[in-house]
Amino acid sequence: MKHIFTKDALAGIDIFQHLTEEQIDVLCTQIKKVHYKKNTEIYTLGVTPEFVYIIEKGSVKLGITALNGKSLTKEIVYDNDIFGENIFTNNPQTQEVAEAMTDSVLLAIPVHIFRQLAVKNVIFANQVMSLILYKLQDIETRLQNFVFCKAKERIVDYLFRSGQRRGIKIGFKECLITHGITHKEIAYLTDTSRQTVARIMNELKRANFIHYESRKSSKILIRDMVLLQNYRED
Repeated sequence: MKHIFTKDALAGIDIFQHLTEEQIDVLCTQIKKVHYKKNTEIYTLGVTPEFVYIIEKGSVKLGITALNGKSLTKEIVYDNDIFGENIFTNNPQTQEVAEAMTDSVLLAIPVHIFRQLAVKNVIFANQVMSLILYKLQDIETRLQNFVFCKAKERIVDYLFRSGQRRGIKIGFKECLITHGITHKEIAYLTDTSRQTVARIMNELKRANFIHYESRKSSKILIRDMVLLQNYRED
């Protein structure tokens, strides 16, 4: 793996925006570009992490596996997302499994370099901590939804939060989700089935809460973010 990065190549990655010129120079010599085929494991549970990753292209599923073999998807990350960043706990081993859901290109930052940046740059450290807290809050929201909400409400809530986080605002009300989400992925993250997601998405489309083309269901247009946020199942 070659060191092929320049300052311009890192300029578009949000989490690096507040690094100094010297810190960017260090990154340019240390980041490695790695390729993973679809369904390839990136790291597994209980190993000492070597890298923190940023997705240049593709999608990665993060999850945990119980003793009975059942798995739970914690998160799916896409282009420009970071994962494996929770390396500041007393337990040095990984607490999740990471698997490429599509052919993916990742930027791998050595753990010791990532830690050095957090120690030397307070703004960068705050960004990383905010990201970790956001992910913990997201898991807490999912747990509450699973206990208290029906399937349709969980799916609606996920669509709304996806629009908030990664959607492109169009006009005053509409929001376009374009990061390649599929019915299967929504099912993973709402603790439902793909069939349930397909049925409810069709219902939401017929009711004009959302719109998507049948051949391009990975792009979802939310008609009105406020109406979707206030939606409740009858």
